[in-house]
Amino acid sequence: MSTPRQYPVTPDGRYFVVKGRLWRMSNPDLAADERERLVKQLMNARRRVGVALKAGDASAERSARADVDEAKHALGERGPVWWDDGAPDFNRHMVANTPYALWYRELPAEG
Repeated sequence: MSTPRQYPVTPDGRYFVVKGRLWRMSNPDLAADERERLVKQLMNARRRVGVALKAGDASAERSARADVDEAKHALGERGPVWWDDGAPDFNRHMVANTPYALWYRELPAEG
């Protein structure tokens, strides 16, 4: 899934940072049509989560959240990492507690 450029992306392209937390990028090796299909699947599942929450339907919410998770796994944003150099996964870690901390501190301030 492409990430809006307002979020900094690590130099290796593996993560983007939101509020100091690393989030894994989609697998860049996915074919464009496959990525598009999976993003549509993800967005549809997210909409279904919202509908289920508004309706108070716990069963539909669980199902929709499972579909979100499935799409995120297929995109490479969750589950096994998509890189093959043996580097550890820092998905959902605070950037300050990772090897990316210095890079992040040296980014220009926003504003």
